[in-house]
Amino acid sequence: MVLLSLVASHSDIDLETVAKISADASQVASVVLASASPVAGAITLATCNRYEIYCEVPQSEDVVAARSEVIAQIAASTGLSQDTISTALVSKTETEVIEHLFSVGAGLDSAVIGEREIAGQVRRALNDAQAAGTATGSLVRLFQAASRTAKDVGSRTSLGSRGLSVVSVALELATDLSRDPDWATKNIVIFGTGAYAGATMSLLRERAAHNVSVFSASGRAEAFVATRGGTALDESTLEAALEQADVIIGCSGSDHRLMAADIAALDRASRPLVAIDLALTHDFDPELGAVDGVELINLESVRMAAPEEQAQSLRQARSIVLDAAEAFAAEQRERAADAAIVALRKHTQRVLETEVEKVRAQHGCTAAAEEVEFAMRRMMRQLLHVPTVRARELAAAGRAGEYIDALETLYGLEVEVPSAPSVKNASRCPVTGIASGDPAPEAGTPSPSADLQRQVG
Repeated sequence: MVLLSLVASHSDIDLETVAKISADASQVASVVLASASPVAGAITLATCNRYEIYCEVPQSEDVVAARSEVIAQIAASTGLSQDTISTALVSKTETEVIEHLFSVGAGLDSAVIGEREIAGQVRRALNDAQAAGTATGSLVRLFQAASRTAKDVGSRTSLGSRGLSVVSVALELATDLSRDPDWATKNIVIFGTGAYAGATMSLLRERAAHNVSVFSASGRAEAFVATRGGTALDESTLEAALEQADVIIGCSGSDHRLMAADIAALDRASRPLVAIDLALTHDFDPELGAVDGVELINLESVRMAAPEEQAQSLRQARSIVLDAAEAFAAEQRERAADAAIVALRKHTQRVLETEVEKVRAQHGCTAAAEEVEFAMRRMMRQLLHVPTVRARELAAAGRAGEYIDALETLYGLEVEVPSAPSVKNASRCPVTGIASGDPAPEAGTPSPSADLQRQVG
């Protein structure tokens, strides 16, 4: 089996393009598996600055067809042309896939280097794929190994020890832009109730903010504030809250958008406003920053302001990731030898049992016959030892195919390497851990007031 990943991230393209590719592409893995493509399993990882899909295909010759099918399905779900998507997605295979995912999970490929939220997003991606039945055994092992590597980086280096994240950097920027740095005095409105909203509430509490209101287009605000604190807003109270707000934070990623004209039309009495847009698809109009008295912070602002982590910690983290990736790749290569070893052992066992039966037929159950049988079995174990060791050595070196070819040539064996099974409907214990990070899109509802018609959800 061969690993393939298609990656669109802030490292290669602009966030607007990432957002377009991510739009309505959450079901691509399921659709691809239901098609006639060679894809055996798939896991989608979507965050605030990346859209990645990890696939498993039977052999290297299937990579081109698998990539084409994934691109076709993303195009169908987003309305973008296949050429646009093909240009935006970077393809990785085998070891590149492993190293990339391990780096992503450890926060080394994030806009904020060393952020911890991405590790939760990797766990959540695996859980979602397991629930949907799109993950194969190999993909499950890959994502579990990525999570373990992220923990190792967190425990063995000081990378991310300051607890930096997209949200924390955004709040620091907001503090710098505010006339009054005291969050306890600010009126704050949060849009959305997803993972980012939860992370935002936690960080606001650390800053002693207590005048926090929450609006949800899908009506989840009441349930959200019941466990996290704050005041739930609805359509009838949102406009008044916006008029008194010092900070508004977009975390919903919904289809509705707060427009610059709507804020300009509010009776704010020249009150300064800081707008923090953490949604990849924009909760706030990008022109909001042009309104008098409004400062706009978006994901691009956060990326530009993210501090560089200490060089030594970063080197240590990269070393841990590379070692873990190589160990995992070696383990996967060794698995390729298992089928060959089993085939050889079965073949020799059949030959041995045939000869043992001949001895028993000739000599019966005598002590001499037992001695001969014992000697034959011991000799067979010794003869198999070196071929077994060599099988694993060659597999670790990526040469398992040579070993399989040799068995087929010498013994006429047909070695069937089993494909990794889907975990759909299998008994399993999902990977645990609270996933924080990317906001869950919310279903749209009618606008909160006539003045905010069509824009705010």
